[in-house]
Amino acid sequence: MVPNAKLCERFRGFYPVVIDIETSGFDPQQNAILEIAAITLKMDEDGFLLPDQTLQFNVNPFENAILEPTALAFNGIDPDNPLRDAVDEKVALEAIFKVVRTSIKENECTRAVIVAHNAHFDHRFLMAASERAGIKRNPFHPFATFDTASLCGLVFGQTVLAKACEAAQIPFDHKQAHSALYDTEKTAILFCEIVNRFRRLGGWPLAVDESENEE
Repeated sequence: MVPNAKLCERFRGFYPVVIDIETSGFDPQQNAILEIAAITLKMDEDGFLLPDQTLQFNVNPFENAILEPTALAFNGIDPDNPLRDAVDEKVALEAIFKVVRTSIKENECTRAVIVAHNAHFDHRFLMAASERAGIKRNPFHPFATFDTASLCGLVFGQTVLAKACEAAQIPFDHKQAHSALYDTEKTAILFCEIVNRFRRLGGWPLAVDESENEE
């Protein structure tokens, strides 16, 4: 056990937030965010990481955004569907950032870090949308990320989300894949499993080399 374990001590003051973004293409300057989900994390008294709060928004494309037909066919999103109950990207980001800032403070952390599968993609879209919306208090680190594709390649020998979940014995429904909410939920469970597995194997807290104190 780790008495009174603190999340801020696990990642040198960084607060991990799991993010998944569905878009209308690959260019964050020209293509729109169509759906975004975020899951904050918490640490229990034994030092194990767990999912905490979940937020999800369907998002209206920004003005003059390019909607690639191949991207829409891939994620199955119809931006014109009135049942989406979509909001503008500024509304979605401000709501997420507010919760993240509160969690940073509650966990005594200094800044949030995006956790995502192929995190560079989601990070670029989040930063571009934040700048486009004129949001001045972006709680996320400007370039650092925790990429679960890389971590899963190391731990499970798999880089595809579904395959990594299978290797980690986490149920994965392919019919629900490419929904931002579903992928975020699975990525959060996967990231927690990787961190907690390292904890169970004795890799955290870091062992102290007593020989260094004898010199």
